[in-house]
Amino acid sequence: MKITIDSRYCKGCGLCVAVCKTHALTQGNERNEAGYMPPHAEKESCVGCGACWIICPEMALTVEEDR
Repeated sequence: MKITIDSRYCKGCGLCVAVCKTHALTQGNERNEAGYMPPHAEKESCVGCGACWIICPEMALTVEEDR
């Protein structure tokens, strides 16, 4: 699976990190243009459940099948 994080919209709230059962998302350590710290995605661990996409209040994530 492929997780894409649009750092322009992410506010680093960590909700996606909290709901990820496979730990495919971890809190990032680099700031975006607005000063927030978006998460880091490990696509190898993603099972495509979409929980991160559902919970993101900014709709900053997409989850899709790797091609």
